[in-house]
Amino acid sequence: MKLGSPFRPRLLSALLISIFLGSAPATPAQERGELRIATSYKLMTLDPQYANLNENTSLLSHIYERLVYQDDNLELKPGLATSWRPLSDTQWAFKLRDKVRFHDGSAFDADDVVYTIERIRDFLKPPSGGFRSYVSGIKSVSAPDPLTVLIETDGAVPNLPLFFSSLFVMNRPSEGFETTEDLNAGHPPNGTGPYRFESWSSGESLRLARNDDYWGGKPAWSKVTFRVIENPAARVAALSTGEVDVADAIPARDVASLKERGARVASVGAARVNFVQFDVARDTLPGVTDKSGEPIANPFKNPLVRRALTLATDRGILVDKILAGYGTAAAQVFPNGLPGTSANLLPEAPNYDEAKRLLAKAGFPDGFNLVLAGPAGRYPGDAESLQAVAQSWARIGVNAQPAAAPFSVFNTKRAAGDYGVWYGGTSGEAVDIILHSLLASPDPERGTGALNFGKYRNEAFDAMLARAESIAVGPERNAALAQATELVMADQPIIPLYHFHHIVGYGSRIGSYVLHPRGWTTAMQTLPATE
Repeated sequence: MKLGSPFRPRLLSALLISIFLGSAPATPAQERGELRIATSYKLMTLDPQYANLNENTSLLSHIYERLVYQDDNLELKPGLATSWRPLSDTQWAFKLRDKVRFHDGSAFDADDVVYTIERIRDFLKPPSGGFRSYVSGIKSVSAPDPLTVLIETDGAVPNLPLFFSSLFVMNRPSEGFETTEDLNAGHPPNGTGPYRFESWSSGESLRLARNDDYWGGKPAWSKVTFRVIENPAARVAALSTGEVDVADAIPARDVASLKERGARVASVGAARVNFVQFDVARDTLPGVTDKSGEPIANPFKNPLVRRALTLATDRGILVDKILAGYGTAAAQVFPNGLPGTSANLLPEAPNYDEAKRLLAKAGFPDGFNLVLAGPAGRYPGDAESLQAVAQSWARIGVNAQPAAAPFSVFNTKRAAGDYGVWYGGTSGEAVDIILHSLLASPDPERGTGALNFGKYRNEAFDAMLARAESIAVGPERNAALAQATELVMADQPIIPLYHFHHIVGYGSRIGSYVLHPRGWTTAMQTLPATE
């Protein structure tokens, strides 16, 4: 599993290595009964390959595993694959872990990896946010022996092992491909992970049981129950009263009161970004009007308008007030210093006079009206961030009406084109993964733009990103990604707001909670208290 340290995210101890691989083995003194977790993550499907969303990635990681995982420094480590190497520019060999079994007792081998790749590449057709882009460059995959997988790509894919750090491996059925509908309808999920599936009630709960035969060691908890509690205040209350042992996505404003009531808190900076995204494709947009309420031409097609709104956004209020310091102002998709980021991109203080000048130059001296959509309870401070951004924009004559909705509602409406501008967030394994999905031109054949709901297109950026992705992992690739980021951010297709800190609270039954910058919530991160 991809888990990490709660307070020192660059330090990897032997304990963390065992947790990363799936579960910290339990000693007799540590073994406990049921672990109860209140989570903001609403599991949307039991298909581990359908949607690349944190709720699925986090919760299904108990059941399924990947060939490769990332440590707390986002470096690649062996998972179900013990090693990998390029045989040429277009060929890779992966060696698999021996004596691993699925929950139904069948042996894990190379045929399961072949099935996993082919199911994602050739069979699944998710509406958005899927995993196809990770395997779209694979020309063929074969299994010369039970513990070896050979992969041939259409061109050079130097980042292929990183892609596999996102893909859960499924068991090959006797024939055909399992459908998402079948998996959701009751076919028991069958993975190699530290916990077995027991039951799932969509939007309410997920129940798991310990896999006593797990190859990585016996898990610490005999039972795990996830309760979906989307409201942050309700999660805090459940932890405070002892109804649950762990609660994720704790609002920063509640940290002090939780500590006063005896709970402990772990936090870590997130490898992700929260942002405002514009629809730059359509001629007119829902909710965007002049001051009299009449529809107007899409103002976000004009880069001067996007720049004006960027200059009118006060990130300091978001970080200092709403996140109470548990965040970092953003100017790009990952926090400065991580591989592929640009040292030249720094958050700007608001400049309302310049923003007004640019807005007037773009033909909107009096501003305009818009609806600013976003999820409520999905991210720390999300609904409050909508209000704060709206207040900042009002200072240049742009009257924004915040419209917060539960994430499931927001996500459906955003995909349907019901919004013209919205607040969102995303995480990824690396800078190029986010650039590839969030800002690259939508192209189903190449698998780019899966999260580019604004339909932004920039051919120069696409070319620079493609060049960067063709370079082997290392300093040259990182520099090329930084240059591509500088180019695209100068055009402001999004307004990066902040990189929030993941905050998790836990009660007296928990000895420690081990956080990772990617922000998963799992039983494997939760170590029992010793008596």
